[in-house]
Parts: sequence; C-alpha cells; structure tokens
Amino acid sequence: MKRYDVIVVGAGISGLLAALTLSKHGKKVLVLEKRRHLGGNCNSYMVDGYQVDTGAHAITHLIEGPLKRLMDNYFDFLPVFEDYGHYYVRTENAFVKIPSNLKDFVTFDVLPRKDRVLLSQTLTKAFTLSSFGIDLSNQSVYDFLPKSLSKETYDFVDTISAFLSGRSMKETSAQRVLSGSSFVRDSITQEQFDAMIGRLEQKKSQSTESILASILPYHLHASLQARMTRVTQPFTSLERLATNNVNYSQGYPRKGLKALLNAILYSLPETVEIKNECEVKSILVQDGKVSGVEADEIYNSDLVIYTGFATELPRLIKDLPEEYMENLRGIVHSKSLTIWLGLEKYFPDFNYTGSEIWFKDFAYWATPISNYDPSLAPKDKQLIGFSFVIDENKNEEQETEKAYETIFRAHPNIEKYIDMQHEQIMVPEKAAVTIDGKFADIRTPVRNLYVAGTDTDKRSMGITRASYSIIELLKILNEDGNLH
Repeated sequence: MKRYDVIVVGAGISGLLAALTLSKHGKKVLVLEKRRHLGGNCNSYMVDGYQVDTGAHAITHLIEGPLKRLMDNYFDFLPVFEDYGHYYVRTENAFVKIPSNLKDFVTFDVLPRKDRVLLSQTLTKAFTLSSFGIDLSNQSVYDFLPKSLSKETYDFVDTISAFLSGRSMKETSAQRVLSGSSFVRDSITQEQFDAMIGRLEQKKSQSTESILASILPYHLHASLQARMTRVTQPFTSLERLATNNVNYSQGYPRKGLKALLNAILYSLPETVEIKNECEVKSILVQDGKVSGVEADEIYNSDLVIYTGFATELPRLIKDLPEEYMENLRGIVHSKSLTIWLGLEKYFPDFNYTGSEIWFKDFAYWATPISNYDPSLAPKDKQLIGFSFVIDENKNEEQETEKAYETIFRAHPNIEKYIDMQHEQIMVPEKAAVTIDGKFADIRTPVRNLYVAGTDTDKRSMGITRASYSIIELLKILNEDGNLH
C-alpha cells in the first residue's frame, strides 16, 4: 500500500489546481483521473486540422480575480491572454454591443425604447438594494422585472440569464445577473488573498518560504495592461453603474485552453504523481476520518480532496448523514451543446474579437476563437464555436438539429463555407446557480475529506469559479491545520 500526504480525486481544472497549490506547500500528492485525458472542461484537441476547446470560454476577472491570485503565487509558467474584446447581440436586422451600463441602454435599439427605460430603472433599483447589503439571491430575475415588457425583451433577458446560470430567468437569481454582468464585483480582493499568504509566511514553514521565493510577476497581454491602469482607479457605486465595462478584465489564452492546462502541468513539481485511466471505486474511512482511496489498488492518505461531481460522493462513501446527502441531491446540473464550425475562408459575419448572442428562438453564444490566434485553424480558415443551453430532458439529436437550424437562420449562406463541423455535449459546471439549487460544502462529514470544484462555489463561471473554489479550499485547509 502506497502512502501520500494528499490524494486528489479528479484531474480536471479544480483537481490540477488543488494538486499544484498543495504540492507547492510541500505535500507529496497523488492525482487519480478515471479518463484518459487531463483537464476536464479545460482542454483543447484537434479535429480535421482545427484546434477546438472543450466548449467556448471567456476567462474572467484576470486583473484581480481568483485565477490571477493562483497564477501569481503558484505558477512557474504563465499563459498569455489576448484581450477578449466585446459582447454583441445579433438579430436579423442588427449587430450591436450588449449594454454593460446605463449609458449603453439609451442607444440599445435592439429593444423597444419603453423597455430600455424600464430595464434601466429596474437595474438601478437592484444595484441600489445590493449596494446596501440586501441579498437578492433568492429573488428570481423574472420576479424582479416589470410585467409590462415586450416578449422580445423577455427573450433577451431569458437568454442572458441562461448563459449566466444555465437556467431560465424564472430560476436565475437577480444577484447572479448583477455579479455575472460585473455590475456587482464578486472577485476576492488583493488584501483578502495576501492576508492568507501572510499568515502562512508568519509560520516560517520551509514549504511556504519555497512558494514565496518562486512567485513570478504576472504579465497580461499589452492591451489588457493598458486597461488595467484605467479600471483600477477608485469608483463610487453609482459611477460603476454608469460606466461599467463588463469585459474590462477578460481574456482568451493564446494557443487555446490547452495553453492554460499546460501552464498548470508544467508548474507541477516532481512531488506530484498523476495516474490517468484510474477510476476511484471508494473513499476509505476509518473512525470517522478519511484514510485513503481504493482504485486499481489501495492508496493511503490522511487527506483526500475530491473534485468530481459532489452528487457522486454517496456512491463512494457509505453511511453519509442523511442531511448531507439531501443537500447533495439538491444540486442542479445543466447541459450544454457546443457546435464547432471550421470555415474554409473568413466569413464576413465574424470580423470581430469577442462573442455574440442570438436570442431569437433557440439562443446561442458564439465566439470566433481563431480571430484571437489564427494558428487554431488551418491557414486562411476560421474557427467558430456556437454554444447552446439544452434541455436535459429532450432528445440530444433533436436539440442538435434545432441548433444547426438556428445557426443557419442567423447566418444565411454560412453552409457554403463549412469545412469542418464537430459537436460536444457536456455539463459545463458541476452545479447551476439557480434560486433553489444547492452547493456542496468544502468540508464534508468525514474528517480530512474535502470537496473542491464548481459545485462548491457559486461565484462567476467555469475556470474562474473553479479557482474561487481552490482559494476557499486553501483557506479552510489552513484553518484546519492541514496546509503545513
């Protein structure tokens, strides 16, 4: 039987970040992954000469958010991020930027003028309540809206809600839209993260000293650096509402998502061992405390970090408290479809950097990722990702067919350009942020067994949310005395 300081179950982005951070704190770490490939939803692979990501991504909060903190303190190799660009909305007759502040709403003529006025008033009310500490997490977007809006405006709000939470506006909280649109900041502050590192430094442990000695400066792409100087000036709450820029700290990794995955893998010290195609059959518990895992063999450890679906824990551990399992059963999953189209030449509709939404009929979110890095597509060709939130209760083939019909309606003649097409169906995050949806606690009823991942933190989305989870995990491990 082999013994490790830490066993990490799962080698998705959360599991690899957990392994990286804990190994930099002097731990000998074993990572077990049931699949062949590492990275989970943070990866890229080749399809007919095109490099597709696992779903279309925008990396958020790059100036002061959780991934930035982790990169600054734990990465030895840093990816380069291209300025993400802008968010747009496309209709049959218009292609305009999505408003991110009150000023933009005035000229957003995709929606009726009366509706724009009502939405501006509603947004001001929600922002004011949130600024005074009133929690809007249990109030749905639909309930918060005035009931005299047009169907077109309801469809637009419903689409924004779906892409922020994976669910409709009747299931999405008003707080989620405020934070997801950056009207309310959900990033941790520099002071909060530095305080945790500072506490570790005071302990003068050898592992902490080695971490601090290896900290590298973080370099954003030049265009993002230019923005940094503008957005870090002090804002009052009302100034932020009037001048908010939703994409000010967002980027796309040059060379694709795989560049971020590789940066993590290259930063792992030799004290990390990874075994893929090695499924964990059970998590071992002795006297109420974790003792290891059973996979292809028994691996012993007094500390286990589980980063798979929290809803799967009852299958791996017997006799969990009913109250805990009831909470896990309340976790809501959403399903997404991404259609990648490789185009034999540049299509005029996609002459921008950023992304667009189509909110008619079957809504999509589209990103021309080869505009960030032409090497993601063959020479003089273009790669576009179209993402849809699909109904998990409906037939996947029918949902895919409906998605193609939407693309062809939104972009007449695009069929003539198609050189490659590829579909992905996945659960983008392990828990959807809904009114009644639950999240797992990082601490479990089993001592020294912890959960990390996108089902333990509801802030932001995707890789950013996974990074929030790891920072919270580090705080809790520090409090419990398991980080030294």
